[in-house]
Amino acid sequence: MTREQYILATQQNNLPRTENAQLYPVGIYGWRKRCLYFFVLLLLVTMIVNLAMTIWILKVMNFTVDGMGNLRVTKKGIRLEGISEFLLPLYVKEIHSRKDSPLVLQSDRNVTVNARNHMGQLTGQLTVGTEGAVFGHSVETPHIRAEPSQDLRLESPTRSLIMEAPRGVQVSAAAGDFKAACRKELHLQSTEGEIFLNADTIRLGNLPSGSFSSSPSSSNTRQTVYELCVCPNGKLYLSPAGVGSTCQSSSSICLWS
Repeated sequence: MTREQYILATQQNNLPRTENAQLYPVGIYGWRKRCLYFFVLLLLVTMIVNLAMTIWILKVMNFTVDGMGNLRVTKKGIRLEGISEFLLPLYVKEIHSRKDSPLVLQSDRNVTVNARNHMGQLTGQLTVGTEGAVFGHSVETPHIRAEPSQDLRLESPTRSLIMEAPRGVQVSAAAGDFKAACRKELHLQSTEGEIFLNADTIRLGNLPSGSFSSSPSSSNTRQTVYELCVCPNGKLYLSPAGVGSTCQSSSSICLWS
């Protein structure tokens, strides 16, 4: 036996031996390990479900790098395409349609457009209902026209209808009649100028007619020619024409006018 072998054998014999030494395992075992695996598996399933829901929402809402759905964010602002529904008030500076396309606003009831000043006070209002358009204040427009083959009607059910212009108001009917009707009086007034009637035939219907008797033989003939007379208050009436003027003879009609 060499010296090195002897020294090694002597050291092994001198080490204390523990016959009943207890071994303590290191780690998680038993039900704790199973619970840990269960929670890790539950967390993994939750992450997968959240990822799937996120992808589904992005797909349904049509999220892109430019916007969401019909809403697009551009350099000039927000662009909205298609049919949209607003549940709360919408405040915008300008709304316009595409080129060569109309702008349509639809509602199950009335459509009301309000204009307010910087203090929030109502300065103008436009209401479009089933019977037409209702303007709360004055209307300024260069042109008003009806649809083709449709009549244009301006009506004020409970108040007056006034059309004013500093340089004149012109009403013309190029291919039809012009009628002005009222229940009471129709006034034609010119403060500084004149009233000019230019037509081939001017008719004044339903004028009162006076009468006088010139001779017994004239009562048997039918009167076809009358003289137009004027009362001092401007009322017109007809008087049967004679050799001379007969307005004085039938002027009694001015007494009860």
